[in-house]
Amino acid sequence: MSEKTRFAVIGAGVIAPSHVKAIIGHSQAELVGIADVEIEKAGKLAADFSIPHVYQDYQQLLKRDDIDVVTVAVPSGYHAEVVIAAAQAGKHVLCEKPLDITADSMTRMIEACRQANVKLGCVFQRRVTEASIVAKKAIEAGKLGKLVLGDAYQKSYRSPQYYKSAGWRGTWAIDGGGALMNQGVHGIDLIQWLMGDVESVFAYSSALVREIEVEDTAVAVVKYKNGAFGVIQGTTSVYPGQETRFELHGEKGTIIFDDTGFKQWKFVDSEEEAPKVEPRVSAKNDPTAITNDGHFIFVDDLIHAIREDRDPLVSGEEGRKAVDLILAIYESARSGKEIIVKSSSANSMS
Repeated sequence: MSEKTRFAVIGAGVIAPSHVKAIIGHSQAELVGIADVEIEKAGKLAADFSIPHVYQDYQQLLKRDDIDVVTVAVPSGYHAEVVIAAAQAGKHVLCEKPLDITADSMTRMIEACRQANVKLGCVFQRRVTEASIVAKKAIEAGKLGKLVLGDAYQKSYRSPQYYKSAGWRGTWAIDGGGALMNQGVHGIDLIQWLMGDVESVFAYSSALVREIEVEDTAVAVVKYKNGAFGVIQGTTSVYPGQETRFELHGEKGTIIFDDTGFKQWKFVDSEEEAPKVEPRVSAKNDPTAITNDGHFIFVDDLIHAIREDRDPLVSGEEGRKAVDLILAIYESARSGKEIIVKSSSANSMS
């Protein structure tokens, strides 16, 4: 197919330029329009990147018949509203993380897209980093043997000014949570992708430093369905922010990596050296520091998913798993009890 896939972006906040650059940088994509309730923000992006059409009301944008895909980059708690409207308008959707912030909203999003026969993809850039892919292949090849431990350490820093920069930040109603739901969702998605689904969790979370409703510090102990254990830490409270680190241990070896590459790659009866991989640009201290490389891959994947009539790299069902786990962590922290993680397949159409 030689015709370009036509995109529109809804939301013109911090992450929107990554989507815009990914779309205009793709030879088979065309960016038709952008919408934001703060039309000045949308107008600035349109001027900076020569986007032809600008809207304040995204519903007006969805009425256009020259749009195939809508990229959703609005605040997390508004994802379901926009995704469902896009599906009902017959548009495929690429949704920024997290998929949404409640189980019911995610279920409705997935069902709306399935019923409208449109694709729903979710952006989780860590899955497409070189280190993550190499580690995944090593696990699948049995290099670690039986999995024993899978840990994700995500100690980021966000200043008080960051939370004051937008009224929805650090709120339960729109942000859906703090260090885990906003920043840590990427690593939580990745550790589940590497280790397998989580069965249960026991957790602590609180705002230890920032004056916000939601957590700036969280720690959880998890039990995976395959019997392995793990630890998940997430913060926006520690200064300076640290490299996000993943530690994978099995009966036959250990793989440890962070944003700079592999720190340990050791297996029983093997002298194999750690693979050299491209370092990842970290957003540990600055949310604007990420590149658009990961977004480009997801734009490319969605274009091909549409043309090949297959599920995207991270489907709605797959994208909700990290949120389901985070919601279980919050429930455990509130109740002081171990919580069984609700099965995504039970809550969605597969």
